Amino acid sequence: MAKAIPQLIEGQWRESRAREFIEVTDPATQEVLALAPKATAEEIEAAVASAKVAFLSWREVPVPERARLMLRYQHLLKEHHDELAQILSGETGKTLADAKGDVWRGIEVVEQAANIASLMMGETAENVATGIDTASWIQPLGVCTGITPFNFPAMIPLWMFPLAIAAGNTFILKPSEQDPLTPNRLAELFIEAGAPRACCRCCTAAARWSTACSPTRTSAPSPSSARCRWASTSTAPAPPTSSACRPSPGRRTTW
Repeated sequence: MAKAIPQLIEGQWRESRAREFIEVTDPATQEVLALAPKATAEEIEAAVASAKVAFLSWREVPVPERARLMLRYQHLLKEHHDELAQILSGETGKTLADAKGDVWRGIEVVEQAANIASLMMGETAENVATGIDTASWIQPLGVCTGITPFNFPAMIPLWMFPLAIAAGNTFILKPSEQDPLTPNRLAELFIEAGAPRACCRCCTAAARWSTACSPTRTSAPSPSSARCRWASTSTAPAPPTSSACRPSPGRRTTW
């Protein structure tokens, strides 16, 4: 009998408390490969809450350490490339050659994530006005979520969580219930590469995901926890705290 796949929540692989499951089948044979649990609202809320807590420490990890994590991860993905392609082919019905391409395109993005040190560099400019220099810092947003489709179960998750986590965010991955075995294996290899378990969560759900998670599926640091800096050679006063500490959706420029 097919087994239910575990959920990566609060840093632990654990069995879901769901009472409803979706069969994961091999399209070629209709063999049931596994059961994807419809995660409960409580499980999703627990994943979001723990990701928020983990973000406070993960954002402080030096960027070179995050880059080295991605180097180890892409090495493991290359070692397990054929295994991942076999899993992907079995649950999607893709040919093995097509499945290998799916995995490899994702690995290329992880290689880019290993270059995160240069991508996180800020900017400085002297004399933007009389006696005023400016500096900017690129900083993480908070908890990010990826809800991925069924047609590329390796490539699209790898487009999302490696770059987000390398940039200092924490991440919740919700793969398609049609083919969750590949994303789960990607998460297992990520933990094996040395990623803190608290950085990434992986859980499946059906329609109830949107109602349980939509209010908090992407969060930015609150003004009280945001890192706000001001750099200037001018004698003019710094901007009010209320505007300087407002989180931005991307690059945060401080004056």
